[in-house]
Amino acid sequence: MKKRHTLVVLVEDHPGVLNRVVSLLRRRSFNIDSIAVGHSEQPGVSRMTIALVAREEEVEQASKQLYKIIEVLKVQDLTDQNVISHEMALIKVAAKAQHRAEILQIAQVFDAKVIDASPATLLLEATGSEDRINGLLTMLKGFGIRELVRTGAVAMARGSASLASSKETGRERAPRTVPSESMAMAN
Repeated sequence: MKKRHTLVVLVEDHPGVLNRVVSLLRRRSFNIDSIAVGHSEQPGVSRMTIALVAREEEVEQASKQLYKIIEVLKVQDLTDQNVISHEMALIKVAAKAQHRAEILQIAQVFDAKVIDASPATLLLEATGSEDRINGLLTMLKGFGIRELVRTGAVAMARGSASLASSKETGRERAPRTVPSESMAMAN
């Protein structure tokens, strides 16, 4: 049975790595719900959080295939782990004068911040779980959502263990070292 999976992939921060990861998943016919990529705590290493819907065995096979990409250092499926997963959304909502107070109350309930205002709109920034963002959007829909952008989820396991220190798969790689220019010239 297909279910939503959250994969975290540590990769060397090189041009084209994102393209190679996405291409591999596309070739395996995965539909990526969201992908968020950013720097990690390790210099030269980026962290990808990929949300997709697939069967368990498909995700396991895709994880094995990802290790064939030389820049992939670690792949972990966080789906069945105790994790914190958040995303950010920017929501531009129509805000006529008679509705502003109600919109501001809704924003307060969902801990959303007003980051811009015009005579006809309010721009809200919201962070939290996918369900929390969906709840806010449901409440704002009646006022008219003019524009919306969501980052997609980023996720991290709870507790003191970290992905970088986890030996769960035993398949992680150390980042490659690139010889210095002087060493390369000497050869």
